[in-house]
Amino acid sequence: MSSWGNAVKISIFGESHGKGIGVVIDGLPAGEKIDMDKVLEQMARRAPGHDKASTTRLESDTPEILSGMLNDTTTGAPLCAVIMNTNTRSQDYGNLLTNPRPSHADFTGYVRYNGFNDVRGGGHFSGRLTAPIVFAGAVCRQILERRNIKIAAHIASVGNIQDKRFNPVEIPDELMDRLSKAKFGLIDENAEKPMRELIEECRMSQDSIGGTIECAVTGVPVGVGSPMFDGVENVISSIIFGIPAVKGIEFGSGFSGSELRGSQNNDEFYYDGDTVKTRTNNHGGILGGISSGMPIVFRAAIKPTASISKQQNTVDLEQHKDSTVIIKGRHDPCIVVRAVPVIEAATAVAMVNLLAEVNKL
Repeated sequence: MSSWGNAVKISIFGESHGKGIGVVIDGLPAGEKIDMDKVLEQMARRAPGHDKASTTRLESDTPEILSGMLNDTTTGAPLCAVIMNTNTRSQDYGNLLTNPRPSHADFTGYVRYNGFNDVRGGGHFSGRLTAPIVFAGAVCRQILERRNIKIAAHIASVGNIQDKRFNPVEIPDELMDRLSKAKFGLIDENAEKPMRELIEECRMSQDSIGGTIECAVTGVPVGVGSPMFDGVENVISSIIFGIPAVKGIEFGSGFSGSELRGSQNNDEFYYDGDTVKTRTNNHGGILGGISSGMPIVFRAAIKPTASISKQQNTVDLEQHKDSTVIIKGRHDPCIVVRAVPVIEAATAVAMVNLLAEVNKL
C-alpha cells in the first residue's frame, strides 16, 4: 500500500526514474489558505544536489498542483501535486535486477513482484518518494500553525557525534521556528563542523554513515489520540516507518527509560495556573496513547545509506550463484541531513489526522 491515513489520507505515486512522482491528499478542510512560498521553502530543504552531504543528483522538486486548490486556497476536493523527474541516469542501474544491492529492497522486491519491479534509482522504494511527503507535510504544517501547533526536528546525531537534545518540558517558539527552516538543523550549531567532517570522511572512503533525528510537536491540546491501536505513538510511528531508512523510533525517555525506576521515570503533575502540567516529560507528551499537553518528543533512527561505491558481495539471481556488485549512481553519504524535513512533514500529516479524528482541526 502507498496510501496512509483515515480522516486525511495521502496516496503517493511514481518511481525514482519515472516521468514524475506525486501525492493525492484527501480530506483536507476547505478554505485553508496555503502560502506556496513556504511550501517551496520546505521542498528546498529536502531537495538533492545542493550540499556535499547529499547526492549530486540535482532536482528542483517544484510541485505542480493539478487539483484541490484555487487562488492558493484548498477547495475541499482531493489535492493532487506532481513533481517531475528531470535528472535521471537510469543506465547506472542496469546490473541490479539480477544482482541485488545489499540492504536495499532489490531482492525482496524481485521476489514480491516476480521480477517486474523497477530497480532504477530504487523505483517506488526510493527515498525520492519522500518529496511528495514533504509537499503534503508542508500543506498540513500551515493548517497546524494556524492552530498554534508547531513542528520541528534536528539532527540528534551523526555516527557518534551528538547534538544537544530538546528540553522536553519547554521548547521555545524561537527554536522551533529556526529549526523548521534550517537545512542542517542543529540545536547546538557547533556540532555542524565535526558532523560534516565525518560525513565527508565517509564519502571520500566510498562509504556512508547513519544517525538519529529528534522531533518535537508543541501546542497540541490535551486529549488527542485514542488508547490501544489509535494512540498518538501508533499513528506517528506508522507514517514515520513509511520513510525509507528509518529503522527505529522512541518516544520520551524511550529505551533509556527502561533502565530507570518508576520513581525516576514517572512525571509528577502540578498546576500552572489553571493548566495541569508535568515537571518532567519522560512520557514524551503521550499517556495511554493520548496527548497530555506537554511537548510530544520522539527520536527516529536512520540507517547508513545502503548505496555505497565499494565492491560488495551479493548473489546472481539468474545464475543462482554468489556474485559481487559495484553500485553506480549518485547517493547521499548520509541520509540524516535531508531526512529531517521529511520527519517533520510526516509528523505534520499524522497530527492533522489525529486532530481531525477528535474534531479539533
